Amino acid sequence: MAGTRAAIRYAKAVLDLAQTQNTAKAVNEDMVLIAKSVADNKDLNDMIQSAVIKSTDKKNALLKVFPKANPMFSGLLDVLVKNKRMNILGDVASKYVELYEKSQNIEVANVTTAVPLTDDLKSKVLAKVKELTSADKIEIKNTVDESILGGFILRVGDVQYNASIANQLNTLKREFTLN
Repeated sequence: MAGTRAAIRYAKAVLDLAQTQNTAKAVNEDMVLIAKSVADNKDLNDMIQSAVIKSTDKKNALLKVFPKANPMFSGLLDVLVKNKRMNILGDVASKYVELYEKSQNIEVANVTTAVPLTDDLKSKVLAKVKELTSADKIEIKNTVDESILGGFILRVGDVQYNASIANQLNTLKREFTLN
């Protein structure tokens, strides 16, 4: 929990600085890449979390992994090294993206489907999200999970709309076991 609060503070500071320098969009693109890389690559995450590897070595490795990153990334790494907080880099990047999207009034709709979204289903999901929110821009992130059998699960902010076949079957099963 404390790490999350610290990550939010660092992310807010970077966003404020990026907005004053008119580089918030470019920094956001870097932070999306960094957050995804740290989340998807176990070796990179292990290196960042390691207590054995020196923070300066971590910084040098990260600068080589992300050579085209905005100079603000290097500044963030300097601050994280100085404050011995390099282990929260992935969280800082994720929180930055969330704060940036919120500042731009972008709503992220997480859609879980049994198969990849088609253009037709994507337009229906966009219509449903516009019904649920007042966002200017909507970004759809699709996750494929075959265990839902069919339909979709839509998460927008803290609202969830579950129209999956698995959910309908579970509801039906509960009704039969109660009677």
